[in-house]
Amino acid sequence: MASYLAWLRIPFFVSSGLTALASGLLYWKQKLVESKTLWKSSRTNEGKPNQFGISDYGDLRLQTPDGETLSAFFIRPSNKRQARRLTLLMFHGNAGNIGHRIPIAKVLEEHIGCNVFMLEYRGYGLSTGTPNEDGFNIDAQTAIDYIRNHAETRDGKIIVYGESIGGACATRLVANNQEAGDVAGLILVNTMTSLRKLIPRSVRL
Repeated sequence: MASYLAWLRIPFFVSSGLTALASGLLYWKQKLVESKTLWKSSRTNEGKPNQFGISDYGDLRLQTPDGETLSAFFIRPSNKRQARRLTLLMFHGNAGNIGHRIPIAKVLEEHIGCNVFMLEYRGYGLSTGTPNEDGFNIDAQTAIDYIRNHAETRDGKIIVYGESIGGACATRLVANNQEAGDVAGLILVNTMTSLRKLIPRSVRL
C-alpha cells in the first residue's frame, strides 16, 4: 500500500518540476533557436554535462537492432536524498543535438529528483546513420529497452518527454509500450497536435 501511494505522488512531483521548468525552457528555447551557427556544427560538436556543472553522468553509446550507434547521456540526480526511482527519457527537437538541451535536463533532475536519459537520434550529433521516421522509432525503442535492462533503472518507472519532433517519437513509443506497465507519464513540449496542422493550409490532406 505504501508503495502504491508513493507512485500516486509522482504527478505532484512532476507538476512541481514542470512549474519550475517553464521559465527555464522559455529562456533556453529562445537562445537556442536564434543561433544558426550553433546548428551548423551540431554534427561534430556535442556539449557535455560537465560543462554545465553536472558531474554524475554516463556518456553512452547504444547499438540499435539495425546496426546504428547512438550517442546518449544518462544523468543521475544531484540530490541523492531526494532521488526517486524514476527515469525521464528525453527526446529533443529537430534542430541541434542533445548537448544543446543539457540545461533543460539539469532543471528536470534538480526539481524532480529523477534520472534523465537523453537520446541522440540517428543522423544527429555523434550518432551514426541518416534521420528517418522508421529509424527514429527504432532509436526510441532502443533507448527504453536500455532503461528497462540497466541495473540502475530497471526496477523504476519511466516518464517519456518529447520536444517538438521528439513529441512524435515520445507519443508513439508510449502507445507501443503500455503493456509493460512501467511508463508512468508522457510530457509533450511544443509538439504538433496533428499532421494536418503542421502542414500549410494550401496542402490538402
